[in-house]
Amino acid sequence: MRKRKKGKKFSREKDQRKALIKGLVAEFFLREKIKTTEAKAKTLKKFAEKFLSRARKGDLAARRYLTRFFSKKITKKLVNEISPRFKGRKGGYTRIVKLGPRKSDGTKMAIIELLK
Repeated sequence: MRKRKKGKKFSREKDQRKALIKGLVAEFFLREKIKTTEAKAKTLKKFAEKFLSRARKGDLAARRYLTRFFSKKITKKLVNEISPRFKGRKGGYTRIVKLGPRKSDGTKMAIIELLK
């Protein structure tokens, strides 16, 4: 039984799932818009918004926290380019646009993007 456990498993072990999410978030911040499955987009949104909230502070502690998860290039882009756009916003930095099913296996697809 699930017993109030949060999050999807994506049919992966814990370390594989963690790597998948970390890679998705990194690509999302580099490209600012990616196409993925709905379930992955919803999970990605949760993590991306937390990292963006941390990056909005812009202090040394925030930068050090972000470099634990991302490369220096992504951290720099996140703190210097992306987070200043959301200074007046308290949350809701991303948007999920649902697309039709994928042709090969019928999985629901979505585009997740940063708001302007």
